[in-house]
Amino acid sequence: MTATRHVPVMLDRCLQLLAPALAAPGAVVVDCTLGLGGHSEALLSTFPAARLVALDRDKEALRLSGERLAPYGDRATLVHAVYDELPDVLDRLGIPRVQGVLFDLGVSSMQLDEAERGFAYAQDAPLDMRMDQSAGMSAAEVLNTYPPGELVRILRAYGEEKQAKRIVSAIVRERADKPFGNSARLVELIRDALPQAAKRTGGNPAKRTFQALRIEVNGELSSVEAAIPAAVKALAVGGRIAVLAYHSLEDRLVKQVFAAGATVTAPPGLPVVPERYQPRLKLLTRGAELPTEEEVAENRRAAPARLRGAERIREDVR
Repeated sequence: MTATRHVPVMLDRCLQLLAPALAAPGAVVVDCTLGLGGHSEALLSTFPAARLVALDRDKEALRLSGERLAPYGDRATLVHAVYDELPDVLDRLGIPRVQGVLFDLGVSSMQLDEAERGFAYAQDAPLDMRMDQSAGMSAAEVLNTYPPGELVRILRAYGEEKQAKRIVSAIVRERADKPFGNSARLVELIRDALPQAAKRTGGNPAKRTFQALRIEVNGELSSVEAAIPAAVKALAVGGRIAVLAYHSLEDRLVKQVFAAGATVTAPPGLPVVPERYQPRLKLLTRGAELPTEEEVAENRRAAPARLRGAERIREDVR
């Protein structure tokens, strides 16, 4: 397995959004989702005066990216951490403010491609789905131990699965007979549980359940909810942030943080708006930008991507 086969999503546009903040010597850019290092390598080669700090919770991703980024020497600092730990990472490194932040949320190409990780519903594999395999519960443990009501909540909230009750009823019946261990049995169960009409739309019928389990196992939404505001806070004035999200739940969280930062918060009717009520962010994208048709044709994993960018335009005023 090599890092070179990874195709970074919306790479040129991400670089374009971050470029004005990264040209000056000493600029620090944080790749909060290192993965196989495609975005990070492009940041280091495009902005030769910049220093990179890159985070990933997956130790195998850190190892492979470390090999890929080795030619850049001490310009690249790789850290084993979840992206909501960004403030602690920067504090340990003695970096008070950064000029750029990039998030490429969701599951990485490496995790999808390694069958034994259990992320992909198209291949039979152990139901693991942990991005950091040294910590936390696996997807199989979630399926086999969570109460039915909690499983329904997860499938509805994280997978936007309309047939959650029907699927969970089947899961509970099956696990009483034999605990779940591999993905193929779960995929087959979902196919059997769904009505014909539900199987005809939206691709593989297991897709939403697998997404929901993955988000639950890795605490993804709570991490995003904490990480995006922390990243905005870490930006110096003039610093920029770009975020790639792959489903509506993540994108909504990013949109909310950016919109709140770009809004005047003064009570209505003030003749002059004091500085503490002025926006801290300027939006760099009109809504969420989508990949081009050409990119999707070349890299099908880019299809669901939604990109948003913002610039820090003032400090917080207490």
